[in-house]
Amino acid sequence: MTRTRTRTGSPTSVVGYCRVSTEEQGDSGLGLAAQRAAVEAECSRRGWELLAIHEDVLSGRTLNRPGLAVALACVESGEAAALIVAKLDRLSRSLVDFAGLMARAQRGQWNLVALDLGIDLSTPAGEFMANVMASAAQWERRIIGQRTRDALVIKRAQGVRLGRPRTLAADVVVRIRVAHESGAGWSLIARELNEEAVPTAHGGTKWYASTVRSVALGAETLARPAAGTSATFGRRDITHQVPHKRFARTESNCQD
Repeated sequence: MTRTRTRTGSPTSVVGYCRVSTEEQGDSGLGLAAQRAAVEAECSRRGWELLAIHEDVLSGRTLNRPGLAVALACVESGEAAALIVAKLDRLSRSLVDFAGLMARAQRGQWNLVALDLGIDLSTPAGEFMANVMASAAQWERRIIGQRTRDALVIKRAQGVRLGRPRTLAADVVVRIRVAHESGAGWSLIARELNEEAVPTAHGGTKWYASTVRSVALGAETLARPAAGTSATFGRRDITHQVPHKRFARTESNCQD
């Protein structure tokens, strides 16, 4: 269901936004002053009521900026009818993020104006430009995705192991292998590890039979425990070739 925005301010009321990336630029005021002057001049030319200009001294790599958050709240609450910036890259350096802002503006029925590129969602030309940029953003997303997939294919072909590195302690791996070779089934070993709250390789709290099996069979780099080798974990002590009483083979766990 589409929610209709209730406007509380004048249809000609706007809020401005300015941004510089470094504290040096912010302290000098030169970059912010030029942006403010451009916004104020356009508002004066078009007869818009400028309610406020919100500013940030932050990178434009993300939209997570306090000044921008306040400016967006003004237009999305209906207090202002438009958000105006002097330059598009002051609003966002990402086409994908900008496309998302345009979609928010269209859904919320507020205007978005970027003076340097002539973007104004209230005019046919400005709306056309916005649609072109949205298409470019979609293209950018697909290209990035394709490059990522291609890079992963190359890495796999080179034998690189992808994903988060395994951080499972060596003594846990040894314990699992010793227990299984001593007659314990995968499910029984998993239950024991869960009872002792032993973390998984990626910090999880739940062991499954399939997880235990993957750890044991994937530990090729570990030397096979010698006879008499014991793996101590918590209060348990498991000796290779000497089944632990909790891990004794029974008909119930031999089915694992």
